[in-house]
Amino acid sequence: MAIEKAGTSSGGAEIGTSSSLARFHKVVLGWDYLRLLSDSKNRKQPEGLKAVKNTYANLNEYIRVFEPLLFEEIKAQIVQGRDEEDETDWQKGGIVSCAESEGFHKVSMAVHDNFRDEVSENDLLLLSSQKFEEGVKPNAYAFALVENRGGQGTVTVRTFLAGEVKNLETAVPEHSHRLLQISSLFQPAKTPSFLWILKICSLSTIMREYAAMHSLSQLPFKDLILSATERNKIEGREWNVPAPLMDYLQTNLNESQLDAIHVTFLSYYFLFILLRGPPGTGKTQTILGLLSAVLHSVPSRLQTKLTNWLKASPWLLGTNPRDMILPIDGDDGFYPTGNELKPEVVNSNRKYRAHVLVCAPSNSALDEIVLRVLQSGIHDENDNVYNPKIVRIGLKAHHSVQTVSMDYLVQRKLAASGANRTGSDRDRIRASILDEAAIVFSTLSFSGSSAFSRMGRPFDIVIIDEAAQAVEPAILVPLAHGCRQVFLVGDPVQLPATVISPIAEKLGYGRSLFKRFQEAGFPVQMLNIQYRMHPEISLFPSKEFYGGFLQDGESVNRKRPWHTYRCFGPFCFFDLVEGEESQPSGSGSWINEQEAEFITTLYHQLATRFPELKSGPHVAVISPYRYQVKILRDQFRATFGEHVDQVVDINTVDGFQGREKDVVLFSCVRANEGKGIGFVSDFRRMNVGITRARSSVLVVGSAKTLKQDEHWSNLVKSAEERNNLFEVPKPYAAFFGDDKLDEMRVKKLHEMEQRKAQAMEGGNDPMEKVQPMNVENGDNNAEEEVPFGDDDMDVDGADGYGDD
Repeated sequence: MAIEKAGTSSGGAEIGTSSSLARFHKVVLGWDYLRLLSDSKNRKQPEGLKAVKNTYANLNEYIRVFEPLLFEEIKAQIVQGRDEEDETDWQKGGIVSCAESEGFHKVSMAVHDNFRDEVSENDLLLLSSQKFEEGVKPNAYAFALVENRGGQGTVTVRTFLAGEVKNLETAVPEHSHRLLQISSLFQPAKTPSFLWILKICSLSTIMREYAAMHSLSQLPFKDLILSATERNKIEGREWNVPAPLMDYLQTNLNESQLDAIHVTFLSYYFLFILLRGPPGTGKTQTILGLLSAVLHSVPSRLQTKLTNWLKASPWLLGTNPRDMILPIDGDDGFYPTGNELKPEVVNSNRKYRAHVLVCAPSNSALDEIVLRVLQSGIHDENDNVYNPKIVRIGLKAHHSVQTVSMDYLVQRKLAASGANRTGSDRDRIRASILDEAAIVFSTLSFSGSSAFSRMGRPFDIVIIDEAAQAVEPAILVPLAHGCRQVFLVGDPVQLPATVISPIAEKLGYGRSLFKRFQEAGFPVQMLNIQYRMHPEISLFPSKEFYGGFLQDGESVNRKRPWHTYRCFGPFCFFDLVEGEESQPSGSGSWINEQEAEFITTLYHQLATRFPELKSGPHVAVISPYRYQVKILRDQFRATFGEHVDQVVDINTVDGFQGREKDVVLFSCVRANEGKGIGFVSDFRRMNVGITRARSSVLVVGSAKTLKQDEHWSNLVKSAEERNNLFEVPKPYAAFFGDDKLDEMRVKKLHEMEQRKAQAMEGGNDPMEKVQPMNVENGDNNAEEEVPFGDDDMDVDGADGYGDD
């Protein structure tokens, strides 16, 4: 084994400067793993951390706030990474060679092939002279980052052994005995030349976020992001939406959706547009309309537009050659999918086409939009529907969109051209696919990958869906490519970004750029008509979260057969007076076995009395806690058989974001005496949970416990005011006895109210008159039995691609 001097490795051509990534490597790779584990137990906040602000005076202040919080998040990921790993054996690695440069050691190690196949670039490893076992006190250990997988049975890693960076201001490494000890093992004379290796977690995503944060200085809208204010409108932009396309948009979109698109084509325009989409308001439909408009609208005076763009966008070097191309009968082309989604090519006289990047925080959220584009198509300037060239780049594409995934398209081009399957051929083809595509789809993280650095064509517009569900550095990743306009689409009162570090979360690291802009007074376009929920469901979230501005669209006030009974009707709260929470040992999660029992009984009653609910996936059971989801799944399978998974979707609130079902049973879990309700108090999860239902949301919980929280107290009060709160003692089956259900029949109750009203008119004491129930949002025909057929079922989105 030899040690030698070598040049600095770039570690991949991803976004960010080599100096910023070198700083990242020095800080993270110098950390003491055992100290991180110890610090995580006492959760003491390190000195010098600052809370996230609405506005920043300059870039230095911005970095001083966000960088330490990002490092806190990495520490939490490292600790969690090992906690959640399966019991993985330590691997033995032989040191083949070692090159040193600027304090870094680049080490090639011989490993077993199965371990080599398990690791990827930017995986964080722990190297040690000894295994971490009980009774062992290792004195030579350090972190290492996987740079690449070499030939058979080898990996190359990067380490930093010059010392530990404890002060981010100075970034000067301090002496570390353990790093000195492990450094000595890399010397040529040392034998045996091997180390023990343990895989910790992947740092790819957070490295891209760190690099994007440090690339902010190069962005043309840097000052806008720092100040959270659009100081000046960009004047002189004149685009025309062709009349046939505009007719389509005006016919198929409501006023608030049209407003969101109109703001893009004013004679002045904003660099950032915030589009808020509450549940069921057609957010994805609006994005499709926006894509049609930006791809097919034309400048009223092409040359004027070019001049003004140059004035408005000085960072763009020279005239974009594409702006000078006026193709005749030019279509966007397509990638044949070979299945029922194969698009039809239409001829068109397309004057101009933008290059659009569409991003989302997760693969599932991204694939939802891709699928909708494939299914619905895009409308061109003549209102013809077609499928443009699109590519979905990244990992874990859903099988329904595989035919437009990058890997699939590369294979097709290789097969068609007969090109060699070398790495350079593949890179060239990937770059050409990105350049040719009208729309590129990517997760936020993957948009920072090296694949984008090979593009020869910049993006004109970036659309980020679920933008309120991402930390701010994640939003900066796709913006690092530069663009002319950014759409942030989301809803700050639905699920927040996932932040593992309690310290970083407390200081606001989880607040999205969307939310920061909104709180700073940035203008927001809001979609305000919902087409999903029965009015009795939407009534509470509209008042509680949207200032009463959320309106109900046509056809949502549809009665269902189960609405015959008040306890199954659109909005109900079941107060389990004997429910009790518990916490499985070492889980950090909570369960409530009584709620699981009641919900099983509740579903049994629904499915027995209304078999149509078993004819397809119309019912969901959701809970904030994953352990409660586990016992619910176990209980449902034990009671109804394994096939129940096909008709009842049991998942966490977070796992159900963006989806919808006809009937939702919500298990709140928490039931205690004054101990609080934990993260159930996050009103955003509450909002998501109750807005997944189309026809009925049945909430199960402890009213007394939940009333400790303001929002939950308001929900319980709303159920009480509507006479839809039911106290349920044991045995639960007795609550659904025929005699009790007969008393809760909507028709019978309505008749009783009429008789009481007649009695009052006959001279009885007016004080004896009961308040009429608010049945079916005041529908006087609510007592009618409603026939039910398959055509009556609204199953849009039942496959998980519901439109929020």
